[in-house]
Amino acid sequence: MSIFDRKRLKAVDFALPVEDLRRGFYADRYFTNSRQLLSALEREAYRYGGRNPRKVSGASQLTVGEIEVEAQIFNRRSPLALVAGVDHALAQLRCATGYYDHDEWVETWTDLEVDAVQDGAVTYYDGDPRHVLTVLEIRGRYRDFAALETSMLGVLSRASRIATNVYEVLQATGGKQVLFFPARFDLPEAQAIDGYAYWLALRRYHRDTGIDVKPLVSTDAQASLWDGAGVGTIPHAMIACFLADGAETMIQFARHIPPETPRIFLADFNNDVVADSRAALAAFWQRYAAAYRASDSEGMARWTLHGVRLDTSATLVDRSLPAEAETGVSPQLVFTVRDALNTAWEGWDVPRDLEAVAREFCRGAQIVVSGGFNSDRVLRFEQEGAPVDSYGIGSALLSNDRRTNSDFTMDIVRVRVAGRWVDMPKAGRHPCDNPELERVDFSELG
Repeated sequence: MSIFDRKRLKAVDFALPVEDLRRGFYADRYFTNSRQLLSALEREAYRYGGRNPRKVSGASQLTVGEIEVEAQIFNRRSPLALVAGVDHALAQLRCATGYYDHDEWVETWTDLEVDAVQDGAVTYYDGDPRHVLTVLEIRGRYRDFAALETSMLGVLSRASRIATNVYEVLQATGGKQVLFFPARFDLPEAQAIDGYAYWLALRRYHRDTGIDVKPLVSTDAQASLWDGAGVGTIPHAMIACFLADGAETMIQFARHIPPETPRIFLADFNNDVVADSRAALAAFWQRYAAAYRASDSEGMARWTLHGVRLDTSATLVDRSLPAEAETGVSPQLVFTVRDALNTAWEGWDVPRDLEAVAREFCRGAQIVVSGGFNSDRVLRFEQEGAPVDSYGIGSALLSNDRRTNSDFTMDIVRVRVAGRWVDMPKAGRHPCDNPELERVDFSELG
């Protein structure tokens, strides 16, 4: 599955559109044109008859339709990229390398020689395209896999971009929890590979720092490739169903949802996060205290308010702050809510013997922030010491701009002529390597 267990995901783990991949439905047209051209040349037994500008020995004997190539796949994100999507690309090669003999598919993946890094590897780039670190090297008959270039590069580019974006956010948080919330901003078909990229970033961060960050995704699909499950509590829509009464919403949620589901209160519906958070905390305390008195561990778990989430609109100043304060979720708002949660029990009629319990009950409620966060904004909150416990981040993790671009390229760098490999890169490129490449056994990936 990755560098973390030295295993790879198999083709059956992905919902691949195999027939469409084989027919070139997802391929840039010039790749299917190339396949068609090479097939036509093979049928007429064409031998190379060009000018041979690079003076390749034995060129006149080359049957171009059967040409074998060495292709290298690489990215140029600087200074580094966290690589994801390799197993998906290999699954495409496993299922869709070959050709049609009339309407019958002839698979030729057994003729390929492929070296690849594991998902979770890191590549570095110094700005010189002659010094790239390859993530896949493919040797074989070009027309058998030419139509897969587009889809392989696509999944590598997307997954690696998301994995690297998540990794950068983790660095900014110093290892705090990052909730993966981009599902609503893209196609549902992308959720599985996106969630896998997120999971890889957390695993890589743990490997690099020793800090173990628990993965939290919002849909089951995002967790499907690592045997997890989506996690969540309530949306704003549910509070609207309870006529803007957030505390009552959470009470009914806690009554009916299993205790193992975290109780996180979405506190900004009325733009008064302090008052509404305290109301929810007080409502939970009454039931928690009764369970505590009865030594009811299940009841205590059910009535623990694990946290509050702040998602204040970027155009509003919360009622708990001065009118001239910063709009939206701000460090000042987080400090204010933390203080309000910590001291909420002081306004309750708590028996003396439960004061310490009530104090810890309130301090145990964490703060989750969401709404427009990216690595730069996270870094600001961390530098100002805002007492945030978790960050919910959505579309920023899909970011694809000049800084976050992680696009992959496939170059043919060698061709086989008269039984020997000849360098044949385009000008400005060079055959490269990567010490982390491993030989792929396709027989294990079906």
